[in-house]
Amino acid sequence: MRRILATLCIGVLAVLIAYKVVFGANGTVEWRAKRVEYQHLQRDIDIDNQVHLELETRVVKLQSDRDTIIKEAREKLGYVMPGEVVLVQPQPKAAFRDSALADVIPAPPPAKK
Repeated sequence: MRRILATLCIGVLAVLIAYKVVFGANGTVEWRAKRVEYQHLQRDIDIDNQVHLELETRVVKLQSDRDTIIKEAREKLGYVMPGEVVLVQPQPKAAFRDSALADVIPAPPPAKK
């Protein structure tokens, strides 16, 4: 009888330890979740490092490369080189005039009978 009781206690203890190993605070399930999170974070770090290198390269070009500086000045700031002629396409005024007048001029009051 004692032998059966001792075997049963050891079995229950083994089940409890196995449960703790699998589902405990630092168990297998938690370890797998942390491993997946680590992989996601590592991927984000790699992407951010790549973006950082691209931005550093752009900064260096903007500080030293004449063609890049000219390109940025033309596209972002609208600068032109001396002697160049700028052609501006006119905007259609009819649509602007109709919408602007509709906002400014109130509707006529209804006619009285």
